[in-house]
Amino acid sequence: MNVKKISVLVAQFPITMDIRQNLDVIITLIPYAESGDLIILPEGALSGYSEDPAFLKKLSSSVLTKSLKYLQTVVVQKKVHIIFGSCIKADSEWYNTAIYFGPKNETFIYQKINLATCERGHFTAGSQLPFININVNEKNIRLGIQLCREIRFPEQWKYLAQSGAEFFVYLTNAIGDDTQAPIWRSHLISRAAENQRFVLCANNAQPEQKCPSMIVDPQGRVIWEVLSPKVEYIRCTIDLSQISNWYLNQSRDDIIRIEESEH
Repeated sequence: MNVKKISVLVAQFPITMDIRQNLDVIITLIPYAESGDLIILPEGALSGYSEDPAFLKKLSSSVLTKSLKYLQTVVVQKKVHIIFGSCIKADSEWYNTAIYFGPKNETFIYQKINLATCERGHFTAGSQLPFININVNEKNIRLGIQLCREIRFPEQWKYLAQSGAEFFVYLTNAIGDDTQAPIWRSHLISRAAENQRFVLCANNAQPEQKCPSMIVDPQGRVIWEVLSPKVEYIRCTIDLSQISNWYLNQSRDDIIRIEESEH
């Protein structure tokens, strides 16, 4: 059996609308990881995020750019990998993104393709559903990233799994109406079990959360779960030899087929 283990640190914290304050918290979380670890933080972790898109008018692009550069410098110094959420502005358009920084100055940006209703008309949707290849302690890892409401679109997750993604990183900022938490929890378990992939989820830590921060294994078993308004994190090892294509290979592609877009 090909044993392929990586160490991850999944963390949630109370995200504010102050970029500098969010950056300070992120910097304090990084030392809890070891060299070579993959750190996963929520949607909007750096920029802040709100369902009221008016917050975009108050975001300082210059402060955000400086904060991104500083965070990348720290990541390189600490020799870790990090995936975190941030709204970013490019060519006068705002995107809701997940950003990867690596220990050798590697950068990858996923632009959310399936925008929430409140985001439409304010954010520009991404046009691609890419996977990302990273090198963790001399191990080549392929992973897929999804953001918030994309939990409701299993075809996107299946496409990533069929493209070779070995696990999923799921960043969300699902707060308020905590009666929704069991529903979002069940979605996370389903995405893991149906694709036989790990799901690593980080949510904004607030008094009410629609979604727990979680780690789910390829069989749909919950390894870690927390609903809390406080900083919470777990550092653990996931064994990617547990993933499988058993169910994916049984999909009836003669009836339903997921194909890559020509765009």
